Amino acid sequence: MRLLLRNFPSTRFPAYRNPSHSSRQWNIVLRCYSSHAKDHIEPVDLDFLEQIPENGNNTEGALIILHGLFGSKRNWASLSKAFRRDLNIPVYALDLRNHGSSPHALPMIYTSMAIDVMHFIEKRKLTNISLLGHSMGGKVAMTLALNPSLPSSLLQNLIIADIAPVRAQLSPEFLSYIKAMKRIEHMRLRTRKEVQSVLNEYEKDPDVVLFLMTNILMPHSELNREDYIRFRVPLKYMEDAIPEIGSFPYVPSETSWDGRTLFIKGQRSKFINHHYHQIMEDFFPRMTIETLDAGHWVHGERPNEFLQLVSSFIAI
Repeated sequence: MRLLLRNFPSTRFPAYRNPSHSSRQWNIVLRCYSSHAKDHIEPVDLDFLEQIPENGNNTEGALIILHGLFGSKRNWASLSKAFRRDLNIPVYALDLRNHGSSPHALPMIYTSMAIDVMHFIEKRKLTNISLLGHSMGGKVAMTLALNPSLPSSLLQNLIIADIAPVRAQLSPEFLSYIKAMKRIEHMRLRTRKEVQSVLNEYEKDPDVVLFLMTNILMPHSELNREDYIRFRVPLKYMEDAIPEIGSFPYVPSETSWDGRTLFIKGQRSKFINHHYHQIMEDFFPRMTIETLDAGHWVHGERPNEFLQLVSSFIAI
């Protein structure tokens, strides 16, 4: 994606309570893992794809993968299988809140998304984990790693794909995608070809168009009882969250994480540039950075090289 970043101050969203969780349960999670969360923000149960090695280990040394904006766990299905094969560890690709098959919930801020991931880790009793995130998912991963209350022995490796821990503004293209999706629902289109035609008016890169189309729900399907195409992402939530998705909940003077950290940059991407390197090092003193000949979608454009970098980093 051709997405540009500009510095901008963080905004805040109001807190919401999910009545399905008990106050006692949430207070524990909030106290331990979320110094930036407002009261009453509670975790949601994230949907996931799992790859379990033949030895049956489903907890020790797990790799957790977090997708980017408008993505889902299914974007990582092939690489998840490859990581399990090469590393012989359990691999979990998650759907973040408001994405894929996970619940729709507010607020959609990095603190709440990180809390959801911590809730998943606790529920599955995962230990000595590695955390891999791309783009928005990378910021979720960094938010979790930088929380001062994170148990020191939990996170062993942090891998961030083509995003920096900076407060920035996403390019207007993101809002144009949402505008296109809202228009498509309003038009009550029924075929993928019709949807693709409309999206082509907003985005000329065919790969981006196909990526956005992974979010459609066909008419009369299990999740869409209407007779026209709808989108699986909650468009109003996404539209309101765009400023926050560009932001980041910490500044370097607040906190840092001294664990092993690998940044993987796309050579043709602007999401990581030399102006950000000092900030990245301030947050993650033990960081290293590798560059692949790719754009923002480093794992999709160079899957074999990406697999080798991540596997080698975790295996050390």
